[in-house]
Amino acid sequence: MKIAIYPGTFDPITNGHLDIIERATQLFDKVIVTVAVNSSKTPMFTGEERVEMIQAVIKQKRLTKVTVERFNGLLVSFAAKKKATAIIRGLRAISDFEYEFQMALMNRKQSNKIDTVFLMPAEKYTYLNSSIVREIARLDGKFRDFVPPSVYRTMKKKLKN
Repeated sequence: MKIAIYPGTFDPITNGHLDIIERATQLFDKVIVTVAVNSSKTPMFTGEERVEMIQAVIKQKRLTKVTVERFNGLLVSFAAKKKATAIIRGLRAISDFEYEFQMALMNRKQSNKIDTVFLMPAEKYTYLNSSIVREIARLDGKFRDFVPPSVYRTMKKKLKN
């Protein structure tokens, strides 16, 4: 069984993330979306809320090859524990490549049994990232087209409170 890990903070999950997940399911038998704890970021949603949002989207889309988990620590250790052979990373633009390439090389140095697979989202999502979506939402802008419907509703509710 070919297992891949798709790590990220997913705060929130966007349609671009979902596009990458769907592409990954065409290449792998199982895709584990991992919600990472990143101490350098101040998330809008808790780790549990992000997992729940992603699980709801995965269920609605009937992506049976996909599971969602939280993780903290070294990504290659988590991947080895899950018997994954690949780490999925999305590349939106050339500006993403340098950082992602560096991370891929560091992960390879940690474990040469896990490869990084770069996937590009559909062109209509290349400008999209969670930080921009959060900022537009906080400023009461239009963001419905950037996230799955259930995530949109959750964000509107969160911002209302």
